Amino acid sequence: CYFSRPRGEALQHGQSGTLPHFLEEPVDAYIVKSNPIKLRCQARPALQIFFKCNGEWVHQSQHLSQEHTDLGTGLKIREVLINVSRQQVEDFHGPEDYWCLCVAWSHLGTSKSRKATVRIAYLRKNFEQDPQGTEVPLNGMMVLHCRPPEGVPVAEVEWLKNDEPLDPKGTVDSRGDHDLIVSEARLSDSGNYTCVSSNIVAKRRSVTAAVVVYVNGGWSSWTDWSPCNVRCGRGVQKRSRTCTNPAPLNGGAFCEGMSVQKSTCNTLCPVDGGWGEWSEWSACSSDCERQRGRECTAPEPKHGGRLCDGVALATDNCTGGLCTQNRKLLHDAKPQGVEGSSDVALYSGLAAGVVTVVLLIIAVALYRRSQSEYGVDVIDSSALTGGFQSFSFKTSRQANPLLINSSMQPDLTVSRTYTSPMCFQDSIDKELMAERSLLDPLPDLKVKGQKIEVHCNFLVSVGAAERAEYHVMSHPQTFPRGLAPDYRGVAVGTTLCRRGKTLFPPQVSLTPSRPLHRATAVFGHAGGRLVVPNTGISLLVPHGGIAEDTTWETYMIIHQEDSSTVSEDGPEIFLSPAVTYGPPGLDLSCPIAMTVAHCAEVAADNWTIRLKRQMQDNKWEEVMSVDEESASCYCLLETQRCHVLLEHPGRYALVGEPLNQDAAKRLRLAVFGSPDTSNSLGFTLRVYCVDDTPHAFQEVAVGERTRGGRLLEEPKMMLFRGNTFSLQVSIQDVPQLLWSIKPFTTCQEFSFSQVWASSQRPLQCAFSLERYSHSSTQLSCKIGIRQVKGEEQILQVYTSVVENEKGVVPFFTQSDCTITSQTGSRAFKIPPSIRQRISATFDTANAKGKDWRLLAQKLHIDRNLCYFACQESPSSVILSLWEAQHQDSGDLDSLASALEEISKVQSPRTATLREERESEFTKLG
Repeated sequence: CYFSRPRGEALQHGQSGTLPHFLEEPVDAYIVKSNPIKLRCQARPALQIFFKCNGEWVHQSQHLSQEHTDLGTGLKIREVLINVSRQQVEDFHGPEDYWCLCVAWSHLGTSKSRKATVRIAYLRKNFEQDPQGTEVPLNGMMVLHCRPPEGVPVAEVEWLKNDEPLDPKGTVDSRGDHDLIVSEARLSDSGNYTCVSSNIVAKRRSVTAAVVVYVNGGWSSWTDWSPCNVRCGRGVQKRSRTCTNPAPLNGGAFCEGMSVQKSTCNTLCPVDGGWGEWSEWSACSSDCERQRGRECTAPEPKHGGRLCDGVALATDNCTGGLCTQNRKLLHDAKPQGVEGSSDVALYSGLAAGVVTVVLLIIAVALYRRSQSEYGVDVIDSSALTGGFQSFSFKTSRQANPLLINSSMQPDLTVSRTYTSPMCFQDSIDKELMAERSLLDPLPDLKVKGQKIEVHCNFLVSVGAAERAEYHVMSHPQTFPRGLAPDYRGVAVGTTLCRRGKTLFPPQVSLTPSRPLHRATAVFGHAGGRLVVPNTGISLLVPHGGIAEDTTWETYMIIHQEDSSTVSEDGPEIFLSPAVTYGPPGLDLSCPIAMTVAHCAEVAADNWTIRLKRQMQDNKWEEVMSVDEESASCYCLLETQRCHVLLEHPGRYALVGEPLNQDAAKRLRLAVFGSPDTSNSLGFTLRVYCVDDTPHAFQEVAVGERTRGGRLLEEPKMMLFRGNTFSLQVSIQDVPQLLWSIKPFTTCQEFSFSQVWASSQRPLQCAFSLERYSHSSTQLSCKIGIRQVKGEEQILQVYTSVVENEKGVVPFFTQSDCTITSQTGSRAFKIPPSIRQRISATFDTANAKGKDWRLLAQKLHIDRNLCYFACQESPSSVILSLWEAQHQDSGDLDSLASALEEISKVQSPRTATLREERESEFTKLG
């Protein structure tokens, strides 16, 4: 119907014959939080304008209308506005988004505007894919993936490097799928990268990904060949190159191949001249003389050799006295006394020959004496390399450092040291040792010993094998003086140093705590090594430490002690397991070397660490402080283990007293999983936080193997600080549509004392999950472990929960290494004959100071020298400590290098002897 209006008003509204024309149409809008939005329409000419939302007219009372006149045309412009609330949008359940449009009327009809959609804006918290840290070679391609959280409107993505916006120009290419790509990585591209997603609702940051651009080492050019090392005859010359073109950087691989090349060379020796045969006599001359000659050609002097001694031309009277001089017969002119003078010449020649022989004998004696003195004074690293050959193995760079490349080939030029629980090497190296003489004189040529690196590493899947059983060698019980083995921790009352006072009372029995592992072996005069597999605990009995014709059945037992037994209400805690070795009456002539793993973070000086021993009343008393000097004991503290020289059996442990709240101990974190036996849809996650020592994790692994658990993520290490704050374990990002979790268990907490004091049982918490249907076979989530006001670690879980589809992550263990002992020379890296030569040389001081103190200094174990001074053979004890320190890698380079450095230092007397020896060689031709 038409409204009856005055003619002038009709003209103002455009009765001239045009439909309404929209000057402004409603636009798409987003509702942020609970704030309503406004939709606006403006049309000319229009008698009325109404909104229609989702096919229904909006009530007139909800419209806000106004009119004004267009100054240019004089026509009326109508504007209408409505509000749309969050509740209205949420209450709408249609096949499409909430929408609205405008309908405008004029005298000739109606016009419709465009549809405007109204949506509720949001942005999820979790990224669908976080960027992952990576290592990229120089000039290699770097790719970081990022999938932002779901959101409306779609979130925009930008990248940050070290919290600064990343310039997308240059080599950086951020694709439409939000990946960050650097086609040729530079060193400056190393840093922490973060993916930032934002829309009108919020801004989200992804997990920061650390990118390291590394440089693999490259060889420089070879140097020129050095001069031949001998002045005469067959020798050696060498050339070298360095791994500096470029040098390895940021963990890049070291150069493969040899840094030194050696080649044989021949230096021409000087040849002294020799006389040839005399020529025939010449015809007699008018002077009654004849002549003959000879040449210095048998041989000719060459290469600086000496010319022939004597005359090249001889003369003689040729007439037999028939020729006259001054009109007298020659035989008449013969002076008196000629016959007598010829006799004198004969005897003089004989005397000169005797003197020459005597002088030659004296020269040989002096030469032999100088050789003997020189051989004792100079130590040569070839004493090691002359006795045996060795092998080394090298691994390639891999993403997972725990996995072993089965195709790895031996490389005799480059070696890399692995730190892992010790397993004894094969006997092949000792067989090679026997092929060469170990007692030859030390040669002039100095060759560094190569590394011996033979490891016994295994990958075992939890749940795939039965509980590991440790087999120990059974021996007859051969104890001197009728002693029987005693596997209880026993403290023996004797002096800790031959010069020291008695610190412990007589033999007593101790109450044993729960033993974890043990090993036993029979040792004799040849000594040997005893190892408790997979625990980082070993014992070295030196060669000669046990008297000849005597054997002892030696044992080691490991106990996990409660820190409450260290001291009453004291701040000390156990940093290692308690280790008992015996038997109690074990009689040794030199100290044994015991290696114990610990969990203290010793990079900073935040601890006072002590070696303690359990006494008759089960109390622990201090033997020595690691930082102090003592004549009773020696401790060599390393990052993850401690080597202790002891003389008496008993139960020992490392304890620590924190000096401040920054003191930290290392925790090893691991998550295991297994189906719930009582619920076919259930799955249990068990999270362990134990001391970062091999034996602690081994107990967890054995326990999980018995219950069929699977390791779901490679264990990680975290520093737990002594700041009195608790440890929180939480489960995150569980798919809520597929899984449910037992209520009130998403976050669990351990008190500070539970973690810090390391009770006897492994620290564990469990999360019980249940899937909604049997079709859900995959579980993905995160386990967050953090100390309040401390460090945090994330364990990523992604596994199949179906029994026959196990995705097992292997864990690093050595359950197949059942050899717990080695006896005799096969247990040592240094052959006994070489060890004896080194000890004999360094135990006695000489003018140059080449004694055991210099040996300790070169091997970097020169602290607490007063302990070595107490020993009958300081050098032998130093070598025992070196053996314990290098038991895993078999690295003989450090010892060979130390001896080579010592041999380069010459005393004036040594240099004189060397010159005399070279002079004698020259005289002897």
